[in-house]
Amino acid sequence: MHPAQNSRLTLRIRARIKSAATLRRSAVVVVPGEFSLSLSLMPKNLFPFLLTVVGIFFQPSLNAQENGGSRQLAHDIFKQLIEINTTDSVGNVTTAAEAMAARFRDAGFAESGIQVLGPNDRKKNLVVRLAGSGKHKPVLLIGHLDVVEARREDWTTDPFQFVEQDGYFYGRGTQDMKDGDAIMTTTLIRFKKEGIVPDRDVILALTADEEGGSYNGVDWLIKNRRDLIAAEFVLNHDGGGILAVKGKPLMMEVDATEKLYADYRLTVKNPGGHSSLPVPDNAIYHLANGLIRLEHHQFPLELNNVTRAYYEGMSKVESGERAEDMRALLKNPPDEAAVTRLSRDPIDNSILHTTCVATRLNAGHANNALPQTAEANVNCRIEPGHSPEEIRQQLQQVIADPQISIAYVVTTSGGPDRRALPPSPLRPDVFGPLKQVVAEMWPGLPIIPTMSTGASDGIYTNAAGMPTYGVSGEAIDRDDIRAHGKDERVRQDSFYRAVDFYYRFLKLLTGSRN
Repeated sequence: MHPAQNSRLTLRIRARIKSAATLRRSAVVVVPGEFSLSLSLMPKNLFPFLLTVVGIFFQPSLNAQENGGSRQLAHDIFKQLIEINTTDSVGNVTTAAEAMAARFRDAGFAESGIQVLGPNDRKKNLVVRLAGSGKHKPVLLIGHLDVVEARREDWTTDPFQFVEQDGYFYGRGTQDMKDGDAIMTTTLIRFKKEGIVPDRDVILALTADEEGGSYNGVDWLIKNRRDLIAAEFVLNHDGGGILAVKGKPLMMEVDATEKLYADYRLTVKNPGGHSSLPVPDNAIYHLANGLIRLEHHQFPLELNNVTRAYYEGMSKVESGERAEDMRALLKNPPDEAAVTRLSRDPIDNSILHTTCVATRLNAGHANNALPQTAEANVNCRIEPGHSPEEIRQQLQQVIADPQISIAYVVTTSGGPDRRALPPSPLRPDVFGPLKQVVAEMWPGLPIIPTMSTGASDGIYTNAAGMPTYGVSGEAIDRDDIRAHGKDERVRQDSFYRAVDFYYRFLKLLTGSRN
């Protein structure tokens, strides 16, 4: 064929090829970006080969476009959620739930698969179901929409404005956990838009009152509409993630168990009197001295199968004295000097011990009167195997003042005799896909099961017989954990990387196909 004839028969494809009908038996030049491929008078039996070639050359640019679109969507959802106040005092979780429901409707989810429901007008939860093939039982994704209180005067920026500054996103909930809510919402919307059919239904529950309040959403759904969230296992974005040092990933943590949350009210009563006639028997002094004794008390060292495995793994990741201390910790008996050094780190201290700390104070009724009442709240995070009542009795011994009464504060999570549940089994259908994606995105990064030193809604799902795993792809520096604190923030690149991770992980875990 003459070159001029060849050029007339050449078709340049600069858009996405949508079907084999796009191709003709004449020569084709494929141009993804700067690359060109010329094939002349191709036989019909080679068309599948050409389609494969086209897919190979187009896929990277298409993936980049899709990732870019998903990142922008995640950014917009993240911003929207941060700027909806969902605190227990004056916020409204229902507003956030309805906002996310609207996004799912706009993405084409059926109205029957979107439920906004709860115990009252301010504390409604969102449950969304992405239908799968039904090959396996559903997986439930959980995240809470409520956030801890934040005062404008305590922050450098407005905690309820989404501030983008110096490579970080600032705002209440950027670490705990509106970042995760945005990531999970984005992932399901992307699945829907791409026509992905998972091998099981994927259920997302965005809920109220994980941080406090009287209407915990996961607990309410289990008790009132379990049919909406019944699943084979649960992925909790409010846990796990990548622990980093100065931005460098150290390990991928997966929460396989967690400590038990308990609040105690310490109260001193006194007749009081006129402040011009002070006496040693002062309610505030009694309480303050008791709290000082608590400050200097350390609960005993405890290891369980998860935390032991954690330090075995970490001893291979760390180096120098810290790695040696971890190995010494695992000896029988543990090296006391090593335990002391490790316990100076807030994370290690919380992993190794039950912790109790004063978080609130209230005392007196007038500036010119001796206090008749002094109260404090002490928050404890209890090692598995112990009940809140056991720790209350230990607190009495530590504080050692009969004038200070100590009462367990009953919550929706249970009474004083409850105990932490045993760790969830390490399921291959969860950890297999996780290992594969982590190896692709962070080659060589170890995956280490951990015990959450906080508490999450996993206590409800685990108790309901649904094994729960804290999984996140977001990297947080170990010295920049600002959840519940001033100027909460997350690295922008860490957030976007976590968006990519969750899509890839959930797609692989559910055997998804287009």
